[in-house]
Amino acid sequence: MNEAVRKSMVAVLTFGGGTALLCILTFIHINQGSVSIPTGTIIDSVFAPEDTLQHHTIRMLRLPRAVMGIIAGGALAVAGVVLQTVTKNPLSSASTLGIHSGTYFAVVFSTVFFPAALVGNGIIVAFLGGILTFLIVFILSGGNSATPVRMVLAGMIVTFLFSSLTSVLQIFYENETAGLFLWGSGTLVQNDWSGVNFSLPFVVIGLAVILGFTFKMDTLTLGDDVAVALGQNVNVVKFVSIVAAVLLTSVTVSVVGPIGFVGLVAPHIIKLIGYRKHLPLVIASFIWGGNVLLFADVLARVIDPSFSELPVGAITALIGAPWLIYLVLRMKRSKYGEENSAVMAGKKTISMPLKVVIPLLISIIILTMIVSLASGNYGFEPVLLWNTFFGESNDFMLGLIVDLRLPRALVALLSGMILAVSGLIFQGVLRNPLADPSVIGITSGAGVGALLTMYVFGVSAVWVPIGAMAGSFVFFVFVMILAIRAQFQPTILALLGIGVSAFGSAIIQILVVQADMGVASALTWLSGTTYAKGWSELLDFLIWPVVILFPLLLIRIRVLDTLSLGDDTAKGLGLNIMSARFQLALIATLLAAFSVAAVGAIGFVGLIAPHAARLLVGPSNQRLLPVTILVGGALLVIADLFSRTLLAPNEIPSGILVAIIGAPYFLWLMKKRA
Repeated sequence: MNEAVRKSMVAVLTFGGGTALLCILTFIHINQGSVSIPTGTIIDSVFAPEDTLQHHTIRMLRLPRAVMGIIAGGALAVAGVVLQTVTKNPLSSASTLGIHSGTYFAVVFSTVFFPAALVGNGIIVAFLGGILTFLIVFILSGGNSATPVRMVLAGMIVTFLFSSLTSVLQIFYENETAGLFLWGSGTLVQNDWSGVNFSLPFVVIGLAVILGFTFKMDTLTLGDDVAVALGQNVNVVKFVSIVAAVLLTSVTVSVVGPIGFVGLVAPHIIKLIGYRKHLPLVIASFIWGGNVLLFADVLARVIDPSFSELPVGAITALIGAPWLIYLVLRMKRSKYGEENSAVMAGKKTISMPLKVVIPLLISIIILTMIVSLASGNYGFEPVLLWNTFFGESNDFMLGLIVDLRLPRALVALLSGMILAVSGLIFQGVLRNPLADPSVIGITSGAGVGALLTMYVFGVSAVWVPIGAMAGSFVFFVFVMILAIRAQFQPTILALLGIGVSAFGSAIIQILVVQADMGVASALTWLSGTTYAKGWSELLDFLIWPVVILFPLLLIRIRVLDTLSLGDDTAKGLGLNIMSARFQLALIATLLAAFSVAAVGAIGFVGLIAPHAARLLVGPSNQRLLPVTILVGGALLVIADLFSRTLLAPNEIPSGILVAIIGAPYFLWLMKKRA
């Protein structure tokens, strides 16, 4: 076929076909609703409107929603094109770089403390939050020298941090933030044309600026040195382009909430077709971004025909997470850089013998538990604790401590130990110092299984741990398949874990909305909490992994040291690598599942504890295991204590506190190595 004819056909399919598909999806979208409206009435309402209820329903409710979907999807897709070009990172988008979480946090924070600042749908606040978040991620990942994996990892951790802070505000200011939960998951719900009228001028301005800079962005793809030689002011081009991209992102967030992955999927569809020049790339991405978002909203209402409003952001994550996994697997190994294989692996910086470290950690745990038992709504009361056990008997205080405070502290202790060991195993098995049950998606899988058991199958609570284990096992098998495909390369696995975790989180979001959980209770469960946990959780979920799985792991711990020598050396020593990896990862998965069944999805413990242990005693797993167990237990016991006392009588979910502690620590390590 003639090359010119082929290009013409591609252009017709990309632009003409994309526009035709957009029209078809718009028509299907408008035709969806709790009340069926004939096709002829829909056409008449658009081209020959009358003063009837059906025409008003279409023109004032359904049509604005469809148009808003096109505008928002197009804006997010164009922002993705710019971010990928400026950062030289094919995995960049407003969601993977944490910009969405920053804009969302800024809006929620202003809603609670500075409502007067929310002029114009809060676009100024959202814009400032987006710019600040991008700068944080860009600087922490190494600036212009950042690799794709480092930038996306920084975006992931910043997302965790801002999401945790946002959850705290939503839990404690539930009335002030009412209605923001669904919006925070992304929704196209429109009651009139006000959202379209507000966003359209900003999107037009941002799009015009980016279209004016398309030639300049073409030169950026050749490298900064070549762009300078061609007369471009690289810093100005990058600055203006990023400001325009964040403007497009913030205006969509201010109207429809943070909708992820559209800025990743749509530009790559166009790039796969073969477009590289930014003028056709930007225009085509706008069209196909609208297609992606409209398709997601149509799919949301197909999945839930009751029209109780599934968050479209969760549906785009269901579509986008597999796309992210595909992109990561498709990219060449050279894209990641070998230096990432040791990112934050940790090294021995404090030379302390085990006979000092272990008693010290045990002392910290005991002291924290004593303070926890003596602390309540009235502050720290050690004398009352002493009198309860050794002085005059106080039946009320004795019951309060023995039946409420003590089992809760023990639940926190054992959960922390279990999560820490799970993280240590995953880091060794996957040769990935960034592995953690929550980061690679195992915790999400357990959460999916637990929620399906509770709210879909409707069985008794006894089956919840079985559901959690089943969900975590399914996700574990998927992660292992991906790990084999990626040849256990640490950097690739870190990115794949983000995709798997995002997929699981999207399912959890959908289940939470479907189950009609209260916002505060939903956020509390999703964040992980030790609140109201007692002897039943301890005896049903946490004792068994400690009694059965810990000794089993102690016997097999040498295998982790052998795996750390590399596959060839391990094979030479007679180790069946695949079998060993599978067995150990299965133990880690079961540990994570038991923890989720007991306290929900608490993250970061499995990431922080092994790193902190390595800093104390070095990389040998036989030395690491007891120290990691104690560090993990101490971390969650301390988090549990602060969760009860910092804002007493209100409580902060322990998982949120751990994330608030863990995310800055993780970012500090990244910055230190950058």
